[in-house]
Parts: sequence; structure tokens; C-alpha cells
Amino acid sequence: MAHKASVADIRAIRADTGAGVMDIKRAIEDAEGDLDKARELLGQRGSQFSAKRAERETREGLVTAYVHPGRPLGALVELNCETDFVARTEDFTTLARDIAMHIAAMAPTHVGDDDDRDPDDGPALLSQPWFRDGSQTVEQVIQMAVARLGENIQVGRFSRFEI
Repeated sequence: MAHKASVADIRAIRADTGAGVMDIKRAIEDAEGDLDKARELLGQRGSQFSAKRAERETREGLVTAYVHPGRPLGALVELNCETDFVARTEDFTTLARDIAMHIAAMAPTHVGDDDDRDPDDGPALLSQPWFRDGSQTVEQVIQMAVARLGENIQVGRFSRFEI
């Protein structure tokens, strides 16, 4: 018998993940009420959704800057998506700013491991633990945003500056 998802459980998971209500409800029911397992299922489904979107072109987006207050440290990031509509959403602009903050804090040297770089050049952005929650990578955070927004999202390029 399927577990019925309570409103409180749905709200708690939605606050953590930003996933859609029906997706959360299905995940809780599939996990038979185990909220941790439901979060895990949502992450897996987000990865699958992200993989389906990965081939779509990202010709829109924005460039966001972050300058650390009180320190000579900053970052610029180009975050791309499919449409200008999504590029203007609060969720997307917040993601771009958070990625810029991550770059300033964690000092990656390139976007992904598939870049044409020597692996000894330094850490790849996408494989780094997320600065706000070390249990996730930057790539997983982006995949969750893809699932929420319904569009492919890619980090185009970035620069980090420190004096």
C-alpha cells in the first residue's frame, strides 16, 4: 500500500529541494514515507531529467559578478540557459550569483573534467563540493536547477580575481 504524503512532508522537502509538489508527492509515495529516500529519489530523477535536457542548446543566460566585501577577491561567471525568460527568473539569477560566490571561495581552475586540460592544473568547478552544502557537487546543484526550471543550464566560462 502506498504511503500518503502529508502537506508538512511536502513543504519540508520543497523547502530543501525546490522540486515540484507532484514530483515530491510521488517520491514520498515511492519511498513509502521515508523522507531521506524521497530526497534521494528526487535527486536521481533530477539527474535523469537533466540528462534528457543536456543536448539542448544554451544560447541565452547572463553574466554575474561577485565581489567579496572586505577582501580583494571576486569572480565573474557566464551561466547559460535555453531562453531569456528563464535567464530573468529569480531562481536562475540566484543560482548564477551562488556559483560566482562558489568560484570566489573555492578557486576552481576550469569548468569540467572533460575540458582539454591537464588534470594536475587544478580542481574542476563541476566536481567540487558545493560551498553551501558539501554533500552535493556543483554539478548536482545545477542538475536540481535544471529539474526545477525545465531547461538545460551550463556554466559557459568564469574568471576569478584575487589581489
